[in-house]
Amino acid sequence: MSIGPTFLGGAQSRLLPPSVPFRFFIAGIAFHILMWAFLFYAADLAPDFAGGPGPALAALHLLTLGVFGTVAIGAALQMLPVATRRPMPAAWPLRLAFWLYVPGVLVLVHGMANYSPAWMAAGGVLAGGGLFVLAWLLAGNLRQASDLPLVSAYGWLAVSSLFILVLLGLGLVFDFSAALLPDHRAVALAHLTIAVFGFMGMLAIGFSHVLVPMFTLAAAPTGTIGRIGLGAWAAAILICTAGALAAAPWLFALGLCLALAGTGIYLWTMNAIWTKRMRKRMGLSFLLVRISWAVLPLGLVLALAATFDLLGPRGPAIAGFVLLWGWLLTFLMGILQRIMPFLASMHAAKIKGKPPLLSELTAERPLQIHAYGHLAALVLAVAGIAFGIPLLIQAGAAAGFFAALAFAAFALVLVRRLFSNNEVAASSNA
Repeated sequence: MSIGPTFLGGAQSRLLPPSVPFRFFIAGIAFHILMWAFLFYAADLAPDFAGGPGPALAALHLLTLGVFGTVAIGAALQMLPVATRRPMPAAWPLRLAFWLYVPGVLVLVHGMANYSPAWMAAGGVLAGGGLFVLAWLLAGNLRQASDLPLVSAYGWLAVSSLFILVLLGLGLVFDFSAALLPDHRAVALAHLTIAVFGFMGMLAIGFSHVLVPMFTLAAAPTGTIGRIGLGAWAAAILICTAGALAAAPWLFALGLCLALAGTGIYLWTMNAIWTKRMRKRMGLSFLLVRISWAVLPLGLVLALAATFDLLGPRGPAIAGFVLLWGWLLTFLMGILQRIMPFLASMHAAKIKGKPPLLSELTAERPLQIHAYGHLAALVLAVAGIAFGIPLLIQAGAAAGFFAALAFAAFALVLVRRLFSNNEVAASSNA
């Protein structure tokens, strides 16, 4: 049976005011534009980037905290209550968290770009406070998600990773001025590992088990194979983090091998859903999602090679770019262009009694520009990093920048059409 009817039954009663998730989405889309601009500026530093303050670190955190953090949290705050059939208790803590988190990210990135430990510390405290509030709210919802055990387990892994991620991040920020950590670089690698695999990775993989069946009109995955994949990923995160902290390449490589095993199970599950889907025409959004599925194992193999210096000094930068920009960013932008019209349609249906056609809410041409610009950006930028050619990185960043502007145009058209209805706008209580 298709997941749609059971997943969406009574979903409108669990909707947040539209201004809550959409403010996170719009912030993430703005960070998306800013990130490509910073990467253009940091092109000279990107091929040999190995950590430390500066424009390259700022660009990295505009991606991870700016784009991934806001979009993933905005989606989780709304889609998790819909999936678990448990509404959020109130909207005001989410607004509070937003006004802590987004300004905090801006302050933190400003400090990184300008080599200022004081600005980094202030931004880290603000953003960390917002993340703690959001993690606590998500954890409260997950405690009630007994009817979705696999998705709930991935959610718990992501939320647990988020708490650790914030603590490690704050330690790294304060270490720039107080030298608190015994090995800053080892902690930074652990921090990145938990961010990529623990928080964002588990959210992406966990929600795939709900969102992909829902959008493709396919049966939800069942059986023990999903639990085996979850176990492989949990062990991979733990072992990779331990290997990073202990500066033990063999231990980190063992974790990556487990991640490859978890990836194989995940992709097998997604392919089973894809081949049995009822909706055949999935458009550019799922072109991006399927490309991200192909890039994930490639990124893990590159990370494994970089662990043993098989890719030369630029290996970590290549593997990091492929995993962060190639896998996670591509997946996120593909899913976001499905989630935003879906939520807008549900809010419109709540007022008008029936959902509008998605073609009435979305603009297709900007999404076409974004998809091809994004893919061009990935190819050019990764080639520039691999061969140490800043001009290629700048060409990729420019393509990504204009692709991000096109995606912003799509989002603004959708939001304008959603909030043009005064009743819907009034219900937001922004």
